[in-house]
Amino acid sequence: MSDLLQIAALVVLVTVAGGLLRILRGPGVADRVMAAQLLGTGGIAVLLLSSVATGAPALLDAALTLALLAAFAAVALVMTAPGRGGRR
Repeated sequence: MSDLLQIAALVVLVTVAGGLLRILRGPGVADRVMAAQLLGTGGIAVLLLSSVATGAPALLDAALTLALLAAFAAVALVMTAPGRGGRR
């Protein structure tokens, strides 16, 4: 079962790499925000899969912390986007 979880984590990491390319080459702010959310979600998924595979409960805490930071980062990106109601 551990090997299957590690393979799943590797698949998620490949998906996250695709999101990183979208952040670097994204044509608009919305694409970059969604790709940043993908990075956060993928990171959380990898941490959760690794926690179950290795039996390390500390990774669950790290995943929860990353989930909170990803949500705040998305709000900050939306609020500071030009023409989106943020500070001018």
